[in-house]
Amino acid sequence: MRDVWFRSHHVFVVMHLETRRLLLAVTTGAPNAAWLAQQLRNLTPFGEGPKFLLRDHDAKFATVFDAVARGAGIRVVRTPIRAPKANSYVERLIGTLRRECTDHILVLGEAHLQQVLDEYRAFYNDGRPHQGIGQRRPSRLTEPARGSRMAPGAISARSVLGGLHYDYRVAA
Repeated sequence: MRDVWFRSHHVFVVMHLETRRLLLAVTTGAPNAAWLAQQLRNLTPFGEGPKFLLRDHDAKFATVFDAVARGAGIRVVRTPIRAPKANSYVERLIGTLRRECTDHILVLGEAHLQQVLDEYRAFYNDGRPHQGIGQRRPSRLTEPARGSRMAPGAISARSVLGGLHYDYRVAA
């Protein structure tokens, strides 16, 4: 994506497939193998991480990235070449980030984009219902899916990203 001064910014996202939870959305102006490896280190403290990491064949995912993954006990699985459906969940997430967030905001720079991504990540995980997981939120996936009837009471709305989205909750 580009900011108001037409500088290019790249966003690295990590998603937990089972819960649809957006674990990481971080931006940089110049991604490289060392930066990506550091992001993976930050995401897997003390060598704790998922069993598998699905990634594409981008040259930025160098041997150092794979070494960090192996050190955390993660098996790296590469998607087939020219098969975008093999990574469809993350491709859909990237499209959602664009359609629901960055397409509607004039980004001033890298720090501003990171603030926007952090606020949207919290909304995506805690406030936005996901159709693929029964209209539940990723942070509350263990709760049963709700029907169309809501408990009586007042509804409160919290503005997200300056009113771009709203997080509606039943007031206590």
